[in-house]
Amino acid sequence: MTIDLHLHSTASDGTTPPDELMRQAGAAGMAVVALTDHDTTAGWAAAAAALPPGLTLIRGAELSCRWHGAGESIPLHLLAYLFDPADEQLTAALARVRESRLGRAERMVALMRADGIDIDWDDILAHADGGTVGRPHLAAALIRAGLVADTQEAFGPRWIGNGSPYRLPKEDLDVFEALRLVQGAGGVTVFAHPRARVRGRVVPEEVFGQLAAAGLDGLEADHHDHSPAERDEVRRVAAALGLFVTGSSDFHGTHKKVRIGEYTTAPGALARIVAGATGATPVTGVVG
Repeated sequence: MTIDLHLHSTASDGTTPPDELMRQAGAAGMAVVALTDHDTTAGWAAAAAALPPGLTLIRGAELSCRWHGAGESIPLHLLAYLFDPADEQLTAALARVRESRLGRAERMVALMRADGIDIDWDDILAHADGGTVGRPHLAAALIRAGLVADTQEAFGPRWIGNGSPYRLPKEDLDVFEALRLVQGAGGVTVFAHPRARVRGRVVPEEVFGQLAAAGLDGLEADHHDHSPAERDEVRRVAAALGLFVTGSSDFHGTHKKVRIGEYTTAPGALARIVAGATGATPVTGVVG
């Protein structure tokens, strides 16, 4: 059973529509995939309706969170699986984050335009096609304008990456509040790429224990932004805390040079997600 629990579509910052993403996953030989767009469930219905025979969909989202420590604040992402999409508290919180993302992106474009960088906000919105607007949409605009060669270059300090004068903060959910909200909506949580130092600062190790005590269920170990040593580190921490581990591609289409199923999750971890969730259930494409 080939399982990839971290895929993105055009409902957020991927380049593949949810229905086509499911067809590609089936063609890639996947048995189970999770749709985890950023802070939204907008792609769930289209993905479920397009499932090829035998492919199972785990409906989820990747939540933009932040840990507030003594004198520091570090962003992180939580993968939330099989929660109730109609839960009022979680729905309202995700809407606030999406609105913050939108305003932040528009302000970043304004800063770049003030410096003579010729990208257009209306064009970015048109290409987002209703999806949750984020920095990958700005990166795509920079590529279309011929200013950068690819997303990796766009995410450098010259443009919209760490250290860039154009990168602005956005509103994130406090990670402990996010855990509470997902639990209240019947979902299961996994800390996404928790040791990906290539992305920037990571939380201190003692935070893992605090998150586990607050109800965190698992850690994403196998990810293209983790080095082999970081993957081993995640497994060690998970074993010490009794958390399960997952592996995922974090597929974004052409935004990233990874393929569906590049990293996968063991069936036992999937079983714990399904058993622990009360907000939604997996959906499987009908055979025959």
